[in-house]
Amino acid sequence: MSIYWEIFIAFFIPGIVGYGGGPASIPLVENEVVDRFGWMSVQDFSEMLAMANALPGPIATKMAGYIGFEQGGVLGSFIGVLAVVTPSLILIIALLGLLMKYKDSPKVKKMTMLIRPTIAVLLGVMAFNFFQTAYIDSGAGQMIGIAVISLILMERFRVHPAFVILGSLVYGALFLG
Repeated sequence: MSIYWEIFIAFFIPGIVGYGGGPASIPLVENEVVDRFGWMSVQDFSEMLAMANALPGPIATKMAGYIGFEQGGVLGSFIGVLAVVTPSLILIIALLGLLMKYKDSPKVKKMTMLIRPTIAVLLGVMAFNFFQTAYIDSGAGQMIGIAVISLILMERFRVHPAFVILGSLVYGALFLG
């Protein structure tokens, strides 16, 4: 199978079933690139995700662009981003009128409320895998220290999360790399 087709599939499928936006698609993309295609380890994926979160813009397109570039160069990056946005583009064009007609429907609202716990569980499983990898690779002290300091900076001192992420990236590059 062509690498470009694999890149397209790896991001198109999460784009279709990742109802709820970028955060909902993160575990789905992880499944494709780590488990199905084996392009990254869990640790590599978590590092890429940390870098992607540190940059502005939608997370799914940043992941698709980076992973697509790593696997297929500039064309792979383009195909990855195209694959992520294609399902939404198709749905917006085809179903915009229908969505506007039924947006206040109790059934649609109930469906949205039922999907949220599923997304929370998927994100929880992914976070557990990241913590497990961080614990094994960096140790409990480093992991807990970064988490506690980040929490204190954001909650007590109201430091913007972008600066906390940037600080964590610098710390990781200097002391954990």
